[in-house]
Amino acid sequence: MTKISYGGYRFAPEIIQQAIWLYLRFTLSFRDVEDWLAERGIVVSYETVRQWVNHFGPMIAADLGRRRPKPHTIWHLDEVYLKIDGRLVYLWRAVDAEGEVLDVLVQTRRNKAAALKLMRKLLKKYCFAPAAMVTGDLRSYGAAVRDLGVEHLHRTGRWRNNRAENSHQRRPSDDRAEESTNARVRGSP
Repeated sequence: MTKISYGGYRFAPEIIQQAIWLYLRFTLSFRDVEDWLAERGIVVSYETVRQWVNHFGPMIAADLGRRRPKPHTIWHLDEVYLKIDGRLVYLWRAVDAEGEVLDVLVQTRRNKAAALKLMRKLLKKYCFAPAAMVTGDLRSYGAAVRDLGVEHLHRTGRWRNNRAENSHQRRPSDDRAEESTNARVRGSP
């Protein structure tokens, strides 16, 4: 892991990082970041902020990507259909055993090519093969797994894929939190 060098810049690395973070984290323009820094006594032009974002942004993103913990070794894959602009599309999801969403993919088809695209995307993104890929009974998964040559990792079953099936549903804890927030807004004790 190479350290990012801020040598040759007039401002401290903390100021550069803060400006980049403000621009990328919130929907601020370069001029908004310039104003925010000016309010704190740091005079910098919006063009300088743009140069910092273009120069240091990809390096900071790569560093954060390397620090991200590896996902659990059991992946649950699932697809669900939905309508976007009146068109039926399929949302392909991958969730690890701890419920963290690994990746999503929107496709117009529900076939081997779409399943293969999701699996290749996952394997490329995480650079390791999982201990097991748990899927539903859709035959496209089996065909895609055979094409990849990892059929020994494939697990299928009617109730095995509950982790992925439940990843898109609301949890009761979400409902309770929402109810308590609504009660506070209304003024109830």
